[in-house]
Amino acid sequence: MAAGQRPVQDRYVVEYQRTATMRGYEATVIPGLFQTADYARALMGHNAEVMQTPRDTDEAVRARMRRQEVLYQAGKLFRVTVWEGALHALICPREVMAGQLDRLVGLIGMSTVELGIVPFGARLKVIPKHGFWIFDEKRVIVETINTELQFDSPDDLALYGRAWDRLNEAAAYGPQARILIGRARSSLGLS
Repeated sequence: MAAGQRPVQDRYVVEYQRTATMRGYEATVIPGLFQTADYARALMGHNAEVMQTPRDTDEAVRARMRRQEVLYQAGKLFRVTVWEGALHALICPREVMAGQLDRLVGLIGMSTVELGIVPFGARLKVIPKHGFWIFDEKRVIVETINTELQFDSPDDLALYGRAWDRLNEAAAYGPQARILIGRARSSLGLS
């Protein structure tokens, strides 16, 4: 990200437009595909500070919001599981997090989105160590603090596919997911 965060976001806009089916898991943050602009701005501001990269936050947020246009395109499917802890991680002001959680509730039931929440206390068949994204069952992307890893070997695809399947088995969907999101929103202490 030496050139800032916008080029990375622009690349992902193209990547998501090319993808028909995506399976993803996030352990610590709300996925970029589902973020509100205010939540993304807070997250990217923190990242720019820690990474000591150029402050192109507003441009990067606009690009991230463009990425979300794919959520409204017929023929796409985004199957995403999120660890419940990500719903409670306050990387932004409480009011911003409340809006972000409201956004998640609004995604439930969309024809292009399957949003599952892996609840605290769920019996797990795999340890949810880090987030990862499987693009059209052809490539896996894993982001670390300082780099992005890409895997496309059949063995890696099968491994990450099995990990996602096991996390997905533990996830709550629909009304149960709404309850978990509501619980996180209530914990903010806002009306």
